[in-house]
Amino acid sequence: MNPTIVETVNVVREVAWLPWAVQYFFLIGLSYGAFLVSLPGIVWRRPGWIGISRVALLAALLCGLTAPVALLADLHQPGRFYHFYLYFTPSSWMSWGAFFIPIYLGGLVLYAWLAFRPLLAQQAADDVLTPRLARLCRLMAYGGFESRGALLAAAALAFVGASLVAVYTGMEVMVVRARPLWDTPFLPVQFVVTALAGGIGLTLILQRFAGQPASSDDTKRLSRALAITQGLALLIGAVWLLLGLTGLSPSHAQALAQVAPSASWRLTAVWAAGSTALTLWLALRRPGSGWLIGLLALHSAWMMRWTIFIGGQEVPKTGAGFYQYQLPLGYDGLLGIVGTFGLWIALFIALTTLLPVDRLTAKSA
Repeated sequence: MNPTIVETVNVVREVAWLPWAVQYFFLIGLSYGAFLVSLPGIVWRRPGWIGISRVALLAALLCGLTAPVALLADLHQPGRFYHFYLYFTPSSWMSWGAFFIPIYLGGLVLYAWLAFRPLLAQQAADDVLTPRLARLCRLMAYGGFESRGALLAAAALAFVGASLVAVYTGMEVMVVRARPLWDTPFLPVQFVVTALAGGIGLTLILQRFAGQPASSDDTKRLSRALAITQGLALLIGAVWLLLGLTGLSPSHAQALAQVAPSASWRLTAVWAAGSTALTLWLALRRPGSGWLIGLLALHSAWMMRWTIFIGGQEVPKTGAGFYQYQLPLGYDGLLGIVGTFGLWIALFIALTTLLPVDRLTAKSA
């Protein structure tokens, strides 16, 4: 019998991080980005920011409550989450994240409750709800008093948690040295910048759900802040490209060499840079177009994470060519994305039934 030699040239592997992971990183980024937008009006009480910050806090709460569901789904067996607590691994950023997420969400929920207590009491007193919902509002308001000291303490706790979440979500991707596209210190920074842009964009969109048109001053304030994030995103991308082209950083040069031959990656790069530049131009020259620039900001935040996670896994660690990923229609693909958005919509309906957006956008303190 003649021996048979089997030579393995390349092995096609399925993506390990599914769209569930993209949704989690997208939603948790929007949450802490919107939380930062809530600080000027609620914590610092800057004139003109009260309505903006309340809507931003609603956005932070909605995304913060939805994000863990996507994270649990990405574990493939949700019961695995308790392993992070039973078998803590100090060398794993994902293990640290299991402790950082409750800090942020606990601080965020407490901060939101303290900030919205007076509004809940007003909503119950205005006799605009059914008796049952009015009783629920009064119960949740718990007297409706403004507790300034407790509010500041909760905001500080949420800020610490948001900072920890921002660090760990960037670092757990950056530490994968086997993928040069991920192995860059610019990645965590770009995550934060696009998360803040997405939080601003979502705030702009939610303002449109108020009974009256959003104030042009509010839209201009958010547009100016959004323009800064888009400028930073373009700057970070330009520096990354420069390091890759000049070879000053071997990892950046290797990452660029891997994706440069691909026409789809070149198209993605042009699309990302073009949409970011368009958002920057609109935010500066057409600051009143809140709907459009808000949607573009959300698009940029989602596209950046989809490209990094899914597109990054299409680049093989060994071998030539690229893996091909097609979005499945089932729960681990399109249906999962739609389902997560459906949960977000359900939470939005529930929260705005008790606290309508038009009450949040009111200019009174």
